[in-house]
Amino acid sequence: MSDQTIGAPVHTTRHHVEPKDPAKSLSQRVPFALSRMDASTPYWVLVIAVVLLAVFPFGRLLIAAFGPGIEPFIAELSRSASIRATVNTFDVALWSSFISLGLGGALAFLVGATDMRGKRAVSVAFLLPLMIAPQVTALAWLQLFGPSSALLQSIGLAPPSGSANPIYGRGGIILLLGVQHTALAFITLRAGLRAIPGDVIEAARACGASSWRAFSFVGLPMLAPFLAAAFALCFVSSVGNFGIPALLGMPENYLTLPTLIYQRLASFGTGMIPRVATLAVLVSFIAGIGTIISAFVLARYATRIEADKPLAPFRLGRARLPAELGVWGLNVLLLVAPLTALIAASLLPSYGMPLNAETFTLGNYAEVLFRQDVTTRAFMNSFMLAGSAALLLMMLSLPSGYALSRLSGRRRVVLEALVETPYALPGIVLAIAMILLFIRPLPLVNVSLYGTYGIILIAYLSSFYVLALRPVTAAFSQLDPRLEEAAAMCGAGFWHRFTRVLVPGVLPAAAAGGVLVFLTAFNELTVSALLWSSGTETLGVVLFNFEDGGYTTLASAVAVVTVLVVLTLVALLDSLAHRLPRGTLPWR
Repeated sequence: MSDQTIGAPVHTTRHHVEPKDPAKSLSQRVPFALSRMDASTPYWVLVIAVVLLAVFPFGRLLIAAFGPGIEPFIAELSRSASIRATVNTFDVALWSSFISLGLGGALAFLVGATDMRGKRAVSVAFLLPLMIAPQVTALAWLQLFGPSSALLQSIGLAPPSGSANPIYGRGGIILLLGVQHTALAFITLRAGLRAIPGDVIEAARACGASSWRAFSFVGLPMLAPFLAAAFALCFVSSVGNFGIPALLGMPENYLTLPTLIYQRLASFGTGMIPRVATLAVLVSFIAGIGTIISAFVLARYATRIEADKPLAPFRLGRARLPAELGVWGLNVLLLVAPLTALIAASLLPSYGMPLNAETFTLGNYAEVLFRQDVTTRAFMNSFMLAGSAALLLMMLSLPSGYALSRLSGRRRVVLEALVETPYALPGIVLAIAMILLFIRPLPLVNVSLYGTYGIILIAYLSSFYVLALRPVTAAFSQLDPRLEEAAAMCGAGFWHRFTRVLVPGVLPAAAAGGVLVFLTAFNELTVSALLWSSGTETLGVVLFNFEDGGYTTLASAVAVVTVLVVLTLVALLDSLAHRLPRGTLPWR
């Protein structure tokens, strides 16, 4: 899974006993030739998109890794640096996933199973770290601790000058990965709590069990598959995370597989691609195992839950106020304090100074927004690339979502898995695949995309296709099939029915998918870190380079601006919530 991930919504299946209705779906009632032949174009749009955006890139990666034979592959994995990076990757992913599961599980229980107040606000607050780019999270926490922290200096709590920043290294990476992916565990376990049948808990209570005992002995076993899925999702996301290990680990020479790949390419150039392709396949394998486990346990166990009655909220009684204060106190510690430290650093003329009336300045914002060519270009590039990806994927998702919503069985499973693959696997892997695919000029046209906007845009289309497709597919599935059937019976052709009858009903979902794509691509670093060249820098690349070069106040100003963009887009999406399919917005 990529860094910027928004949080893949976990879908649970509820079985209902439906009354027999003569109004069947369109595919059941209209003639075979009409339903199949009319819909063939959207189907082939979906297939071609999957082949171009998923099959080709990863097929090329596998050829590069295994083409020379298995011996070079094994030899590369046997190098001491590769072994050490692999151990580090497992180490930080494992322990951070336990942190995410603990925090996310507690929050999911309070929001999804109790009478705590302000649940929607809590959900938004604790999902924000997932929507903020990992490099921004790392930079914010770096500004919160250490002797140079403007916030700590302003309140007289800064450590002695010369002290090491405790966030650097293994411990800081584990902590921040755990905080970053808490939202994934929260989303997954909240979905699991919603799927627990309330009548089963009531039956246990009727037999004399208390509410807490009934939940512990009846509800928790039903939640076990979701716990496994949540842990696997957090593990996969941590394996592929680049921004946090890059900012916190590389200065200490604590390398994970993504940062080792980046370091080798940055030091030795494209000549290292055959070797790093081997590491990219290893990262893919590790992440793929976690993804398969997550999908399997949910498909195998979650679909067994057969109840319509939701779980009745547990009354906290006198513990409600302390629980609410504890939740908001945790939010202040994990989100508000780091962002406040980040803002404070962005208002200083020089890093390491205390923030007061004499040192306060907006010069960093003027510098990054209007004076620095590289930052103004990066803002324009990020808006252009993210906006183009969002618009193109919105248009592509309409025929693709229609086709996918009409498919069933093995074909749908295979196509959904292929669509999910680029998003589920680490962005560093996708970047290597794109380099391998486009480092040579394209055949026939003899045009090279390497080092251009085009290769970054194609990588965005591949990685974020599923974000645009999910809400549109859900919206098409929820449309009454009799609408299309009535139009067909009146003589309307497929494209007339599609554009005039179906598309207007799913446009809000398509717009939400486009905003999700823009939100994710705008802050992206992992993919563009390996694909950018002079003139094609994105905001994530500029922020990383500023911090790496010691321009911390400028990096902080860039980070604050990106957070403001994220908050604006979140507010926009929330305003569309009433018109979107359930599950489109993770905080709803």
